[in-house]
Amino acid sequence: MLTKILVTLLVIAGAIAYLRKPKVASQPTASQLGQRIVFKYLAFGIATLALLGSGAYWYWSWQEGNQVVYVTIISPAAASKEVYQVRKRELESDAFTTVDGLKVRLSTQERIVIADAPPNMR
Repeated sequence: MLTKILVTLLVIAGAIAYLRKPKVASQPTASQLGQRIVFKYLAFGIATLALLGSGAYWYWSWQEGNQVVYVTIISPAAASKEVYQVRKRELESDAFTTVDGLKVRLSTQERIVIADAPPNMR
């Protein structure tokens, strides 16, 4: 939290220093104009790449979270196995919600097996 406050204050101080800097009324040369144009295109390209990269990462994360996996609960007390279909984003450490909307809570003695393919039921 302190880091966020310090970074915010640093940005504000930088903005104030930039705004108080006196303007120079000299005419820019052709090479300076060329450098500015290159800088603008470069900045636009970097911003575009950042947006495309973050969009691609968001899509990948969404697609990965919507993937359906098979969760097998193995209960040593009842010597039974139950298989559920669950979206990855619905998995938690002690509970999960199935594709059908059933909320399942796990005890400390139960084990779970997570697989991409349905398990062989013997």
